[in-house]
Amino acid sequence: MGRSRYLITEPDKPHFMTCTVLEWLPVFTRPETFNIIVDCWRYQQQHSGLKLYGYVILENHLHFIAQAPDLRKCVDSFKSYTARQLIDYLQAQQATRLLDRLSFAKRAHKTDREFQFWQEGVHAEWVFNEAMMREKLDYIHYNPVKRGYVNLPEHWCYSSAGNYAGMAGVLEVAVW
Repeated sequence: MGRSRYLITEPDKPHFMTCTVLEWLPVFTRPETFNIIVDCWRYQQQHSGLKLYGYVILENHLHFIAQAPDLRKCVDSFKSYTARQLIDYLQAQQATRLLDRLSFAKRAHKTDREFQFWQEGVHAEWVFNEAMMREKLDYIHYNPVKRGYVNLPEHWCYSSAGNYAGMAGVLEVAVW
């Protein structure tokens, strides 16, 4: 049994998920860090059958709704790959304060690495009907508005809200 009470219960069905940077550290503050996430999702769409319905990337966490033939494997691969890329980026930028926190706060059982980037688990919730899909998409898209970053959801560049408003987004999504 995993460490989280939130499990991917129907691996080939859409799930709402949250990934949080360890200690809620603000890592997604530059285009390069956003691009690591987006590029990974794009790769998974092309090579792993990932279907992304919605997403938002904020400074210290992200939410997304996705499904894939093997969603668990996609999510594990996503977290592993992005963690490595983001840590490499932080090292290249000499972001020592962030790296020190990622090293200090890593879980004791993570003995095979110097840093832990993501909190464990993904808070996965099966999206089992249209009403729940709409609720989760609204939650995702209004997150930057609630934080006061933008006035309208579609103004947040790193979100699928623009896709749903008929605008071109930074990433293709399967509009529900």
